[in-house]
Amino acid sequence: MTTLILSVVGSDRPGLTQALASAVLSAGGNWLESHLSQLGGLYVGSVLVALDDDKVEALRAAVSAVDAHGLEVRIAPTVEAPAATGELLQLGVVGQDRPGIVHQVTGVLSALGANIESFGSRLSIEPHQGAPLFHLDARLRLPRGLTAAAVQDALEAISGEIMVDIALTPAG
Repeated sequence: MTTLILSVVGSDRPGLTQALASAVLSAGGNWLESHLSQLGGLYVGSVLVALDDDKVEALRAAVSAVDAHGLEVRIAPTVEAPAATGELLQLGVVGQDRPGIVHQVTGVLSALGANIESFGSRLSIEPHQGAPLFHLDARLRLPRGLTAAAVQDALEAISGEIMVDIALTPAG
């Protein structure tokens, strides 16, 4: 049994997820996990698939048929990841949208050696003023020796500069 990641991008239209699911099923694959969305008017995402080793070429052929209809699909093998250790935290950041928020927050996390295991962001409209609000949600894994309090302090040190509210909680 092998696991593969399908990365997809293409013009959004009804039926793309079903076409991708059909390709996986026709090759004898099992759809395990996915993150698919409309982003910037495009259909983008990734799918984790498991299938028998001898079915990889069948999957390549099946997704090439989907690819021919305007959805670019790339296939990559997964890699053995070492067992994850370290404290898990959930990070939430909210503030008026402006360039540089992601750069500064991820710069702090990188300098601390924290690993971002999942990351999402979105814009919403502030209810009273109608200004765009930026929301960032991330799941962090801390290296041995780094405490949640140290991460909180480092993020709070930049929160005034980038004018955001930061919430850091244990992830379960």
